[in-house]
Amino acid sequence: MTIVDLPATGTAGGPALPQERRLVTAIPGPRSQELLARKAEAVAKGVGTTIPVSVVAAGGGVIVDADGNSIIDLGSGIAVTGVGNSNPRVVEAVTAQLNAFTHTCFTVAPYESYVAVAEQLNALTPGDHPKRSALFNSGAEAVENAVKIARHFTKRQAVVAFDHAYHGRTNLTMGLTAKNIPYKSGFGPFAPEVYRASLSYPLRDGGLSGREAADRAISQIEKQVGAENLAAIIIEPIQGEGGFIVPAPGFLPALLEWARANDVVFIADEVQTGFGRTGAWFASEHEGIVPDVIVTAKGIAGGLPLSAVTGRAEIMDSAMAGGLGGTYAGNPLACVAALAAIESYEQDGLIERAKEIGTILIGRLNALRTADPRIGDVRGRGAMVAIELVDPATGAPDAALANRLAAYAHAEGVLVLTCGTYGNVIRCLPPLTISDALLVEGLEVLREGLRRA
Repeated sequence: MTIVDLPATGTAGGPALPQERRLVTAIPGPRSQELLARKAEAVAKGVGTTIPVSVVAAGGGVIVDADGNSIIDLGSGIAVTGVGNSNPRVVEAVTAQLNAFTHTCFTVAPYESYVAVAEQLNALTPGDHPKRSALFNSGAEAVENAVKIARHFTKRQAVVAFDHAYHGRTNLTMGLTAKNIPYKSGFGPFAPEVYRASLSYPLRDGGLSGREAADRAISQIEKQVGAENLAAIIIEPIQGEGGFIVPAPGFLPALLEWARANDVVFIADEVQTGFGRTGAWFASEHEGIVPDVIVTAKGIAGGLPLSAVTGRAEIMDSAMAGGLGGTYAGNPLACVAALAAIESYEQDGLIERAKEIGTILIGRLNALRTADPRIGDVRGRGAMVAIELVDPATGAPDAALANRLAAYAHAEGVLVLTCGTYGNVIRCLPPLTISDALLVEGLEVLREGLRRA
């Protein structure tokens, strides 16, 4: 497949691509259609795609396809490219590491960058207690290891996850995940000793306060599982795939208080919410909580595969030597990328930028909500904001409207993602390097899509 000519890499956040929405062909164009035809013949059908294009470059706030279309990126690889695609700091660090060595396996012949990433995670995550970190490849792999460590530490087996949760596609994490289609249907049986409790969901909770919602969940846990059997509770401080649900104030602190009182490990899954996405290093900070264990991935390494489990030293050190690790876990290319990405978050003002993006997103989407009763809720923090679409007469979820709106946006050159247990949520996860102008233009396309729908 022939690709379009592209400008060279620029500075501070990505390639020097023109930061504009530009449609040269319909989407998909002919070159993208060629790739889609090849995909149908070569790639398993279960590997779906969101927008039907063949990407050849990305940076700042745009992705460019093989037909020359420049698409506003409000997805950033599902919150992965927070520092921007082809971030110069990341590119330089990975290029240098490529010229040194690509792999030794840290558990065979260790190297400094793995240790340096662990040191950074121990310093950046909430709490000033002694911590340890272990590195892995994906969010699901890190979640599995967090549960494994909690079980080993507590000598208990049960784990509680929450309604609308998403924790991954491996066997254990499918069990933790709430949504059946497409993540679980037909893939069982799932790992045992996994239980579910009610989440605080302000739009659909009938006015429950955070404390009241926590009391409800705790009662379920005590009656159905028993604190004496429970190794860990795992929760996303703001749910991702579940619909960007922000629990009511007080919900997370009350759960943590109960967990501490009952020697239950509190695991915060910050795979989607971590690394500046919500306008803080970690979303737990907004609630003033200090989890026992934090799981991270996605935005950690500028697009390279890396994840981590960071937790209290006594918990993390409970696993025997050799009990944690993996052939590619903490690959040196990913580790230097993570160090460069962390430097970019700090030095390029990206955490503050996430707050600015949130102000624009929430302000403009709330203005749309005022004028359109089909928007039942606007919620999120920082550069992680969503709208929930409903039937204005009944409040019932309207997944068909969400799908039509997403399809319209994609055809008009704006990449957005749907989510939610009911499939009725449109989420905005732009790279933190996006310009105000592109962000506003993308939201205007959504506004027009709603008008047409």
